[in-house]
Amino acid sequence: MHHRAHRFPRPAAPGRRPSETTLFSGVYGLVLASALAAALDSPGEAADPGSDALWVLLTALASAAAHGYAHVVAHRVSADREGAGVGLRAMLAEWPVVAAAVPTVVLLLTAVPSWWTETEAVNTALVLNTLLLAGWGVWTARGAGRGRAASLRAGLADMLIGLVIIAANALIK
Repeated sequence: MHHRAHRFPRPAAPGRRPSETTLFSGVYGLVLASALAAALDSPGEAADPGSDALWVLLTALASAAAHGYAHVVAHRVSADREGAGVGLRAMLAEWPVVAAAVPTVVLLLTAVPSWWTETEAVNTALVLNTLLLAGWGVWTARGAGRGRAASLRAGLADMLIGLVIIAANALIK
């Protein structure tokens, strides 16, 4: 997958699909947030949804920075000598990783005042993220000009990632 680190991804115009960077980072952020939330919610341990929300957010930030920094290293090795600005733009271009983790963080934070249990918040986040993956797949396939049936297949394929995390969460616990 080619990554245009030297450009900021621009928000997609209505009806157009987002940039490749936004797609990659958004899917990565949803999967990362789901897997981490599921892993942090362990039966038998004291619930601490605030701490878990912080860990999800910090991990998303660290992942985004690490991915952006990997592009900095790649630019150093390449003949492209545009300077530190390229590195900073590469790191900032990973904002969709963090943005995709926000719904999970918010749901975990709603468990802090005991509106519901941490497990309920995590389960809701897993379902929401799975639905977001499906919707993301359908939307991007439609934006690429695919028909309804092909777009639904793409959405189901993306949804499978979330379902695997849900199944692993149920089996491991």
